[in-house]
Amino acid sequence: MANKADQAYDVLERMITFQELPPGSLVSEARLMERTGLGRTPVREALQRLARERMVEIHPSQGVFVASTSIEAQLKVLELRRSLEELAVRLAAHRATTAQRDGILELAEVLAGFDGDDPEEFGDLLKQTHTVIVDASHNEFISLAMAPLQGLSRRFWFAHLREPKSELRAAADLHGDILRAICHGDETKASEASLKLNDYLTDFTYRTLRNQ
Repeated sequence: MANKADQAYDVLERMITFQELPPGSLVSEARLMERTGLGRTPVREALQRLARERMVEIHPSQGVFVASTSIEAQLKVLELRRSLEELAVRLAAHRATTAQRDGILELAEVLAGFDGDDPEEFGDLLKQTHTVIVDASHNEFISLAMAPLQGLSRRFWFAHLREPKSELRAAADLHGDILRAICHGDETKASEASLKLNDYLTDFTYRTLRNQ
């Protein structure tokens, strides 16, 4: 079971990702305690983590500022994520345990059957996907490096969805291809699928620019 700081992080990260806390807004720590139903210490620890991941800025005399997103920042995130994620999926394909491969295959099947248009529902599957890949890499430093990159790129993607049904389907297929390659221990296919996903995310970012 997640500790209270992890619970606070999960709730606040979701609220930021899906703009319940809009970009550019300023909110007090007390208000966040009220919104999460958790105490000052777990909320403060969660905010420190979110600040390290560039989701918020903490101003002790004013409150918590929810960071804005930008196309320029997203492209920089994807530039780094591309290389790190390719390494992570290669390691996962090589190192995943039998139990992990079983869980990865099960998640791939859930993604294959996804037919919804609810970004928050898909957001849960996306976080699970990112988590199982990093866990299967068996390198705790990959986790430290990847978590903020995945969180920031998820946030941008969900904020700019224009056709949720088709985009969620595309993302489910792309992530499913990565998971199946990992499950089968195929490092080359896992790498190719990871690069294809990042190509899609980069193209999505440029499409966002054209649609502005």
